[in-house]
Amino acid sequence: MVSTFHGLETAKRGMTAQQLGLYTTGHNISNANTPGYTRQRVSFATAEPFPGAGLNRPQIPGQLGTGVQAGTIERIRESFLDVQYRSENTKLGYYSSLSSALAKMEDIMNEPSNSGLQNIMSQFWSSLQNMADHPENLGARQVVAAKGQMVAETFNYYYNSLDGIKKDLGSEMDVTVKNINTIVSQIDELNKQIASVEPHGMLPNDLYDKRDQLVDQLSSLVNVKVTAIKPTQYGQPLPTAVGLYQIELVQNDGAQLLTVDGTTGASQQNELSITAENGVKAPPLKGNVQSVQVGNVTLDNFSGKLKGLIESYGYVDADKKVKGHYPEMMEKLNKLAYAFASEFNHIHQQGYGLDKTDPAGEFFDLGGSTDYDETINYAQVIKVHDEIIKDPTNIAAANTPGDNSGGNTIAFQLADLKKKDFKDYSVPLPNDMSGTFDFYYAAMIGDLGVAAQSANTNMDNVQVLVDSVEYNRKSVSGVSLDEELTNMITFQHAYNASARMITVIDEMLDKIINGMGVVGR
Repeated sequence: MVSTFHGLETAKRGMTAQQLGLYTTGHNISNANTPGYTRQRVSFATAEPFPGAGLNRPQIPGQLGTGVQAGTIERIRESFLDVQYRSENTKLGYYSSLSSALAKMEDIMNEPSNSGLQNIMSQFWSSLQNMADHPENLGARQVVAAKGQMVAETFNYYYNSLDGIKKDLGSEMDVTVKNINTIVSQIDELNKQIASVEPHGMLPNDLYDKRDQLVDQLSSLVNVKVTAIKPTQYGQPLPTAVGLYQIELVQNDGAQLLTVDGTTGASQQNELSITAENGVKAPPLKGNVQSVQVGNVTLDNFSGKLKGLIESYGYVDADKKVKGHYPEMMEKLNKLAYAFASEFNHIHQQGYGLDKTDPAGEFFDLGGSTDYDETINYAQVIKVHDEIIKDPTNIAAANTPGDNSGGNTIAFQLADLKKKDFKDYSVPLPNDMSGTFDFYYAAMIGDLGVAAQSANTNMDNVQVLVDSVEYNRKSVSGVSLDEELTNMITFQHAYNASARMITVIDEMLDKIINGMGVVGR
């Protein structure tokens, strides 16, 4: 038989459940603007009806409902959107890093402009032509020396500026690696906190949010795969418990940043590190990146901001060749400076200065180097020879010694170097050089422009995808104040109705207890 107080218990359950729903709604509203917060809801379910399974059927037609039962408080989150967001966020971190590095290189090269190498070289060629027309004019010779020094200083400025940015990229790499290791360490700590709650049948939703937010941050630095593990010796977690996060780099050999034991839940962090080609560990990096250490990680096996920094800073590929935007640009500058200065010196040394009987010396000083040496930074050391600066009459214009006030054969040859193809140079050059000075330099700037434009375009495109996925994710997990206010009113009315139900049943019981059996008194 149904209990006399059955209705009170049903209404009490209703009040308790609606109160819990109201409190959860208040928690959502309070965190509407909290970064990384996932809205929560109470999972309501009907309580077991009366009579339950295995009980003798009372004298009622069918089972009688016993009200509502408040289940767990769960996050509303779509794991597929998390995976999609982190994948796109990794690409955004990569292209953003690459775009920023190339933008700095474009600012240094500064072409086309009045202060760029192309314009300075144009002035230098013009000064040589003017000297060829007036070889006896000391002023014309002084201009050649001054313009030549401007050319050398422009090479120096380009190389030193690129080298400075390259060092900054190396420092930024070190900071990024430290951030990666710090974030993984924080995830590990959150794993331990979560492991102290889940085995007891509770859901630490706010800890879940903090951990997912850290994974989102990590995904912009390096591409990671997240695996949720529930250890076999883990108490009695709810079926909806997320478990502990295991973090590994997305690659074939599965190098793990954070390992979780599938039996005990014990964790171990494997720190990421970067090693330069000379074996020096960052910071500071010396030379180009040789390897990224976490197990057997190769430079092609990951993405994110770290890869963008490495590709800009420079690395040693499988063929032991130096690759990367900055070292490649600096190498091209070295080759260009060497080729130009060496051929210029070769022609210059075949002539004679003004009223000079001895053959002219070098016009440009390359630090004493004669043959091309990859270890020498020609763009950094090039300068006009001191003897030229001190006495511009040492500039060769004539091809015969003695009184050469009107000799200009060598001067014309020097001016014509502008149109001379590298294959026609008399000095040995690196094999990959072709075209004229202007053509080679224009190709360098063109390649830089294409790479920068490509990085910017890809960054913009990926940003659209990231924003789209984030919008979809927020539409699922974000807090809508309009929806929460609607829920608040719904829970409030349900709570009031349950309270009214208790009042009605109380009045019924009062009538039974105090009003029945008093006839005839």
